[in-house]
Amino acid sequence: MEKACIDINQLINVFSNYEGAVYQSDKLNCFYVDFGGKFARYNCLSLQKLKKVVEEINIEALLLDTHRADFELVTFNGCEHIYLLNALEIIALKDLLHGTFTMFNLNHMVNDCLYRLVY
Repeated sequence: MEKACIDINQLINVFSNYEGAVYQSDKLNCFYVDFGGKFARYNCLSLQKLKKVVEEINIEALLLDTHRADFELVTFNGCEHIYLLNALEIIALKDLLHGTFTMFNLNHMVNDCLYRLVY
């Protein structure tokens, strides 16, 4: 999906790093991952699956294995997006997704504390 098709003013920046960003669309109830030259749309479950797949990649084994390329194909069942990433890009994507889910947890904790103060 192209950025030109999306009204960027309606997206909320959840988290960003030097390689990309994750945006939330409350209107469309989805997330957009801007990473590696791709602007991809995910629902909540797909974003969790992407995080799980990326977290399971062993960077050390990828770099130390001399019998294979230093690239990893990142995708999962039911996903229409495919990433071909080198080790540094995998680290950046791990950081991006880790920061995104940390922000989700932080938002949940803040809302929980405010709810407790009100009631």
